[in-house]
Amino acid sequence: MAATEQVLDVEGHPCVVVDGAAMEYRVVTTDSDAVARERRDTSFLRRLRHRPNTVTVRALYELSIVVERGESVGIIGRNGSGKSTLMKLISGQMRPTSGAIFASSTPIMLGVNAALMPDLSGHQNVVLGCLAMGMSRREVDEKFGSIVELCGLEDSIYLPMKSYSSGMASRLRFAIAASIDPEILLVDEALNTGDAQFGDRSKKRMDQLRQQAGCVFLVSHSLDTITKMCSRVLWLDKGHLIMDGEPAETVKAYQDFTGHLAKGNNISAARLRDEARASLQTTEILARGKMRRSRA
Repeated sequence: MAATEQVLDVEGHPCVVVDGAAMEYRVVTTDSDAVARERRDTSFLRRLRHRPNTVTVRALYELSIVVERGESVGIIGRNGSGKSTLMKLISGQMRPTSGAIFASSTPIMLGVNAALMPDLSGHQNVVLGCLAMGMSRREVDEKFGSIVELCGLEDSIYLPMKSYSSGMASRLRFAIAASIDPEILLVDEALNTGDAQFGDRSKKRMDQLRQQAGCVFLVSHSLDTITKMCSRVLWLDKGHLIMDGEPAETVKAYQDFTGHLAKGNNISAARLRDEARASLQTTEILARGKMRRSRA
């Protein structure tokens, strides 16, 4: 099939632009054959720069996306697919090996901006977390009630954090991070607490953030959570972007893929993944507020 191509205006000012970003690491290995293969495949100058017994691991291959205001983007994929790497790049924790990432404001990522200290109470962690994100003490006091209501820890908020379950701590992280009305919020597995009431409250809060012209990125292994809370879903596999589309369609394709893998049908699973990737509209960021989308 002949390639089709569109040049589109980027409407207004997008929240996040990922422009050809890729990430690779040098890691130590005990596999001497892998080291030998890489040395044969790289240039002389690159071999000089590499330490002995190390190989290159590609966590994320070149990827370009534009995320507009009001979007809630889910990111799904098997373990090791590059989901958390992409989140760390968008949040600014890491710089991409190549390409660039632009954001309209500082992204707020759960567990980073809202780091919690186990020996302090939930109340003290709320104060410290909010102050660390730039609030004044008066603003913290004004927000405290809504934070406690969102996380649902009214009976435990004055107890030490080390007495909390992992789900309780995750709910508090979400409530702290979402308290400052961030324009860009990144949530990595923090909503999988098994608490239906918290799921309803967090979805309502994420909807509020989207209505306030922000955007949300959500990584989760709960496909039901992704389908309910997201307006768009990215499927990553082994560092490659496989699909970028409607939640129901993308989740269904991913479930078909993992279903075949679970049955040991690796060849048919690979075929489904390759077919999905073949129909992906690739994005290229152009100058002067434009992007090019093409499909092979």
